[in-house]
Amino acid sequence: MKHKILIVDDEPAFIALLKEAFCREPYEVLSSSSASEALDLLASEPVDLVVSDEKMPGMSGSEFLAMVRAKYPQTVRIILTGHASLEAAIRSINHGEIYRFFTKPCNIFDLVITIRHALQHQELMKENQRLLRTIKRQSDIIEQLERDYPGITVVKRGARGEILLNEEGGELQKLLRQCKASLPKN
Repeated sequence: MKHKILIVDDEPAFIALLKEAFCREPYEVLSSSSASEALDLLASEPVDLVVSDEKMPGMSGSEFLAMVRAKYPQTVRIILTGHASLEAAIRSINHGEIYRFFTKPCNIFDLVITIRHALQHQELMKENQRLLRTIKRQSDIIEQLERDYPGITVVKRGARGEILLNEEGGELQKLLRQCKASLPKN
């Protein structure tokens, strides 16, 4: 599966540089020259990760990424700025829950590696959510079985740890007898 990345920067040369850096990566790279244009693009085409410049006309990268966070919380957010200040970094991290903050000029190799790691982390989080949903469904099934057949989930073990299935009069035996009784006779 190809991940989609959106680059938002008002400098076309920087967008071209990043697109070139990502050409060997398995990404579909989209770009936008403004935050408002990027929001329109996101409304029609979901992306996995956004890389945004901080200082742009109309809306700052911090404001833009805070909106992305509110509308698309699963989208990973990275900010770049040529005008780094500790205050701007803290604001970006707090308001937009930024994955990483880079200063321009940045080491493109570090940016590519960071994006790769961010997308791997995102995949792990998605897999974790899928597994949690599976566990929830299985727990619901077990709870329903326990309601329908009280004691069915109780496992008795022998002295050597073996599972005992032949407890006379137990719920499992009753269930087995019901199953046998419902089978067609030959």
